[in-house]
Amino acid sequence: MAYTTITLDIVDHVAHLRLDRPANANSLNAEMARDLRDAAIGLGRDRTVRAVLLTGEGKVFCGGGDLASFAEQGDDLPAFIEQVTADFHVALARFAQMDAPVIAAVRGTAGGAGLSLVAACDLVVCGTSSRFTMGYTKVGLVPDGSSSFYLARNVGLRRALDLVLTNRVLSADEAEDWGLVNRVVADDEVEKVAGALAAELAAGPTRSLGRAKRVMYAGATSALEEAMERESLSIADAAETADAREGIAAFLARRPAEFTGD
Repeated sequence: MAYTTITLDIVDHVAHLRLDRPANANSLNAEMARDLRDAAIGLGRDRTVRAVLLTGEGKVFCGGGDLASFAEQGDDLPAFIEQVTADFHVALARFAQMDAPVIAAVRGTAGGAGLSLVAACDLVVCGTSSRFTMGYTKVGLVPDGSSSFYLARNVGLRRALDLVLTNRVLSADEAEDWGLVNRVVADDEVEKVAGALAAELAAGPTRSLGRAKRVMYAGATSALEEAMERESLSIADAAETADAREGIAAFLARRPAEFTGD
């Protein structure tokens, strides 16, 4: 299958999935959400894939949602965001359901949807200069990308609320200390170390690994699908507000937002 915003290669039972919009900070637009959905569905059905290595092209892992594409939608923005999150959530659900462990190799920033994607991966390796931030409420929106399910389970509810409400930026060391990432390595070693981890897991008992990770996730109190549906509706509702439009416009204009509370 041909993709426009990602690349996908399978080598020695490891699927190398790379976000490939470096000129746009690998931000998530409608096309990337669809590409990730289609790739995840295909990988979940490919019995030869025993690990997935997720990376980003360029200096930024993923800067979040593509706010420029959001701003183009006008009054259609809520429906547009609901469709984008629906496709993105299908991808994340398939990653959770597949037997192959999903390992994120993070260089640079993971913000917004990028941080949600990191939180949803089974294991995470990042570089020493990596930074992590939510950023949704900074532009008047609400977290999506399964973060309401995974983030608090990774770092605890109090810390998750800190990230969501204040848009605090975590350093790589803080992210490791909080439990968001598993390993911090030199920036130029990220893909090498994550690749070695993927290769190690790809050589393991794939079906057992799949069952093990699903058992772990099933121990949570909320069903993943319920959490993601709630996110889709909440972010779509938030996108109807004047503050969301103001927040997006202010971000793109690089000026402070002037929110009215709407």
